[in-house]
Amino acid sequence: MIEIERKFLLKDRSFLQSHNGNRITQGYLTTDPNRTVRVRVQGDVGTITIKGKSNDSGLSRYEWEKEIPVAEAESLLKLALPGAIDKTRYVINVEGLDYEVDIFHGANDGLLLAELELEHESQVFSKPDWLGEEVTGDKRYYNSYLSEKPFCEW
Repeated sequence: MIEIERKFLLKDRSFLQSHNGNRITQGYLTTDPNRTVRVRVQGDVGTITIKGKSNDSGLSRYEWEKEIPVAEAESLLKLALPGAIDKTRYVINVEGLDYEVDIFHGANDGLLLAELELEHESQVFSKPDWLGEEVTGDKRYYNSYLSEKPFCEW
């Protein structure tokens, strides 16, 4: 499956006060530039995800994901590279599209990102006023990069 995604910084997070978020812990088994392998625990759901290299625009890349038992995900997290990602995710629907808004904790505290998955690269969408600068394709904002070079070190 091809993932088509746009990423944005947030101007503020005050709009999240009326929404519920879910805590996510994720680690990487490899952060090779050609493929990353991620293990995630979100509530009572575990997943393993393999992502390929982004295209030149940074918008699209191959993604394969499978749900696994939480106990297996927690075991795999013990094998992960140092620098686990800890964040709270909010899903905000705007005109039928879901923005995944991540508030980072720990070494990435202070980083506020929103991601929007699209059906095709030229898809038109409304940009809510809480979205800031677009950072699509900027590798510093990939979670795999943040696990190695956290936001607090920038």
